[in-house]
This record gives sequence, structure tokens and C-alpha cells, in this order.
Amino acid sequence: MRWGLLGIGLLAYGLGLIVMFPATLLDAGVQRASAGRLRIAEAQGTFWRGTGQIEIRDAGGRTGIAKRLAWRFRPASLLRGLLDCDVEIDQASKPFLVTISPVRIEIAHAEATVPVTALGLGVPKLAPLGLTGDLLLHVGKLSFSTAGRPSVQGDARLQWRSAGSTLTSLAPLGDYELQLVGEGAQVRAALRTISGPLQLEGKGAWASGANPVFTATARVAPEHQQQLAPLLRLIALERSAGNFELQLR
Repeated sequence: MRWGLLGIGLLAYGLGLIVMFPATLLDAGVQRASAGRLRIAEAQGTFWRGTGQIEIRDAGGRTGIAKRLAWRFRPASLLRGLLDCDVEIDQASKPFLVTISPVRIEIAHAEATVPVTALGLGVPKLAPLGLTGDLLLHVGKLSFSTAGRPSVQGDARLQWRSAGSTLTSLAPLGDYELQLVGEGAQVRAALRTISGPLQLEGKGAWASGANPVFTATARVAPEHQQQLAPLLRLIALERSAGNFELQLR
């Protein structure tokens, strides 16, 4: 009887430790998984429920963008062999769901808004352009494999609203949308113009283990060429008056 009570006591103590794991453990895991490009700073609470600042960092580890983050894991989901987590970023309309299983991570119905300067952290070639505006990310459903060969399934949409640049007086340049579709070992991307004087179109792909490849064209109406041509010549080849081609590799 005494050994049974001791076993129950040790089990309860172990469960208590798990429940009270500090939130900083989540920060450490995110940093390892993202090779230092993401972290959860000022983490408070526990691993299971807490708050912090999610930071997007450049390749040198310097902080570029920080957003308030809150999370709440659902322990009951472990009975299904999964771990569900409700996540809220800043002033998002509602929390979105992240589901973790032994073989994949799935994100469903997520929305987040960040300054477009975050784009320069991932594509350093764009950083000197002084881009302005906001990026709105909408994820319908995306899943990432965590076992075997890396793969992505699902779709996401990235909108650049009130696009602009500090290198030109014309503002805004327009609103644009990048559609992303995961097809296993490859993610396809398609760029289109929603509205604006600068017309952008493009497409590209990212394959596992390779750098992204993206080609875009930019068309400028004659009345705006004097304002926009100097900016576009910094990053693109001018094929003809008002027509430019940009390649990112």
C-alpha cells in the first residue's frame, strides 16, 4: 500500500512539473527549429499557456520585427495523439489553431499583419529600397512534415497593402497579392496586382534544399516613368521603356 501511494505521489509530482514547464522552453525550441531566425522574447507563464513577443530576426541574429504573442495548449488533445494550440498574434480577429503530431505541424485559419520591412529580413536584396506598407498573411491550411523528407501541403496568401518606397515620391504604388501553394517538396508562388500605378506580375517556386527562384515583371504607365524608373533600375533590368524584369534567386 505504501509503495502504491509513493508511486501515485511521484506520478502527481511529475505531472505537476510538466504542467509548470516555464515558457522559456518554448522560446528555446522555436530558436532551434528556425536556426535563430525566430524567437519568443519576454516569455511569461508556462509552456502550456503564456505570452511573449515573437521576434523575426535577420541572418545576423538582429531583431527586425516583434509582435505580441499569446498561446494556450489543449492537453485533452493528447488523447488523440496530437497537441493542439490556440495562438493569437497582436490584434488578430481571433486565435488560430496549430496542431502538432509526431510527423507534421499544421496551421489552420491564421491571419497576421506585419510591416513590409519584414520582407527585407528574408530577402536582403530588397532591404535598401526602404519599402513601406503592411503585409497581411492569411493561411487557409498549411502543413509541414517533421519526419522524412521536408514537404509542405496547403495554401497561403500574402498581401502587400499601401505599397511604397522611401526612394520615390509616388505613393502608394499599389496593392499586391502573392499566392503560395504547397505541393509536397515544392512551393509555387504567383504574384498579381490588385490595384495601383505600378503593375506587377510574377511566378516562381521553392524546392526543398534549394534557394527560391522567382521572376517578376513590372510595367509603369508613361506618366509615372520619371518617378518610378530610377527605383526599378536598382533591382530590375529595363527591357524597354516602362517595362522591367526582376529575378530573385
